[in-house]
Amino acid sequence: MNNVFNLRRFGWLFRKTIMERPVQLLGLMLLVIALDIMIYAFCKAVSGFDLAQSCSFVIGITGGGCFLASFVYSHFASNASGSSFLTLPASTFEKWLCGVLISGVLYTAIFLLFYKLMDTTFISFYHKGLDAKGPFYKELYDRVQPFQLMGFVANKTYIMFFNFAGCMLIGTLYFNKAPFIKVALVVCAICFGAFLLNLLMANMFFKDVNSAFPYFFVYVTEGSQTGRLELPTGTLKNLNTVFEYILPSILWLLALLRLKEKEF
Repeated sequence: MNNVFNLRRFGWLFRKTIMERPVQLLGLMLLVIALDIMIYAFCKAVSGFDLAQSCSFVIGITGGGCFLASFVYSHFASNASGSSFLTLPASTFEKWLCGVLISGVLYTAIFLLFYKLMDTTFISFYHKGLDAKGPFYKELYDRVQPFQLMGFVANKTYIMFFNFAGCMLIGTLYFNKAPFIKVALVVCAICFGAFLLNLLMANMFFKDVNSAFPYFFVYVTEGSQTGRLELPTGTLKNLNTVFEYILPSILWLLALLRLKEKEF
């Protein structure tokens, strides 16, 4: 039998992981779904569909996914459960892959199906509530369309999710108690530090910098006018490649290395 990966052994491990904590996993997903419905409804009532769709999607994918990622390896919250998990007759790779599939694939697939259903339902009620004989019916109807799951906002959200969820997986293996809160504080501190560094570097090269967030452009004020300076296309493409592929890959693989360290 392969010591790294065996499909039957992995299937047993995956089923055991799901079945031993169905209430927690199901409860967590239901909580995220309920909160997302409330966020969508509240934002729609306050500002309309654009904000409702964007906010509920970003919070649902990133927030819910990261919270689940911090829960996957919660075995180490106590010495007994941690020892029991480490002694399971499965390879380190299979244990890591199980956590990756649950937090990175299974949750994403379930949430996207739910979100599509929720978004379609809200839009359907809106369209049915319009006056078909009104002078602005077509304009109002066309103004509200389903959220694009492969659009600009969605793609940027996927990048955020895979980066932050990777941080959560690592953090859970380092912080045994309250990993979600501790990792969130560390990530916020890193992001704030990067923002300050970016602002400092921008002020070294430009005068009257108004803003330097996010990393790929700088707002500069000249008199009463404000302009935006962007990174060169090639540089921006390379940075996007780092955040989209290289950094999340490193983070998720570091979780595998940390899990191996736990076994020694």
